[in-house]
Amino acid sequence: MTKETTIKLFEEKQVRSIWDVEQEKWYISIVDVIEILTETDRPRKYWSDLKSKLKKEGSELSEKIGQLKMQSSDGKFYQTDVADTEQLFRLIQSIPSPKAEPFKLWLAEIAAERLDELQDPELSIDRALEQYLKLGYSENWINQRLKSIEIRKELTDEWKKRGLKEGVQFATLTDIITKFGRSSG
Repeated sequence: MTKETTIKLFEEKQVRSIWDVEQEKWYISIVDVIEILTETDRPRKYWSDLKSKLKKEGSELSEKIGQLKMQSSDGKFYQTDVADTEQLFRLIQSIPSPKAEPFKLWLAEIAAERLDELQDPELSIDRALEQYLKLGYSENWINQRLKSIEIRKELTDEWKKRGLKEGVQFATLTDIITKFGRSSG
């Protein structure tokens, strides 16, 4: 699965998301959604209880939930329950919240944005700029970040042209470059 990890913002709250390129679907952290909708300080417990309740009611939703590694607030990556947008719409119906309808609209907007980006990739760059600004990064930092992405893309394109395979070979070369950069800087 080719994945693109991102953080989306709903009312200034982070929602961890992964775009699956092959399936053309968003997978979104259920715990993040529950935290936003319920405003509980124990979203994992809420999700655990809700999952049990859904199973008792015979819902197949909890069986269809997958897990992907996502970065936690401690910086480490953990297996996290995720749902695609269709599953999330069903899940949201099970959570009494005044934020449910605005959240559904937000989800629909994210899906529409992604379709627009597939038609015009420049839109994704514009959205990235906007997100970095919202997160408080300086324009100088943003420009440096975009330049490093461009350089990395040129480098990986060159590796592909020379017959290297993504995965282990790319990781090995990246590791060498990183170590070289640290020792010469």
